[in-house]
Amino acid sequence: MSKINRRDLLVRAWKWGFGLVSVAAAWTTWDMFKPSNASGFGTKVSAGPADSVPIDNVTEVPAMRGYLTTDKGEAVALWWKCPHLGCRVPWCDSSGEFECPCHGSVFNRVGEWREGPAPRGLDRFSMQIVDGVVEVDTGSVITGPPHGPETIDEPVRGPKCEGTEDA
Repeated sequence: MSKINRRDLLVRAWKWGFGLVSVAAAWTTWDMFKPSNASGFGTKVSAGPADSVPIDNVTEVPAMRGYLTTDKGEAVALWWKCPHLGCRVPWCDSSGEFECPCHGSVFNRVGEWREGPAPRGLDRFSMQIVDGVVEVDTGSVITGPPHGPETIDEPVRGPKCEGTEDA
């Protein structure tokens, strides 16, 4: 085994270091330019057949992280994220409202603000019907409606759901 002097050790260390940095840079460049198979939230997702959109009711669609409903006969895709602090807002069948369990914001069936600290109604997704299938673009968020008069006249159906009355 031959002895290595300090100069040769440093030259080899610099070469190895430069080589490793070059490999990391090449890997990062490849990841940036390779084609991606985008799917799931943040892309266009299928929310089911157009005839399955509930009329005057709400259905949850986990793939789009939201709900489908109708407003004046048109399908509406609502994001389940509260515009106040980002909590998931569940639909309450008994009251017929969306009720945020974090701070008590309440929204009607089409996502319009009714009460609570939320600054606006539920945000919506851009959507279209393609070949009889509802296609929701979860990468295109439309800001929810501001506080104001509700466009639908639906009274509260019944009691609020658990965990939202004292919020």
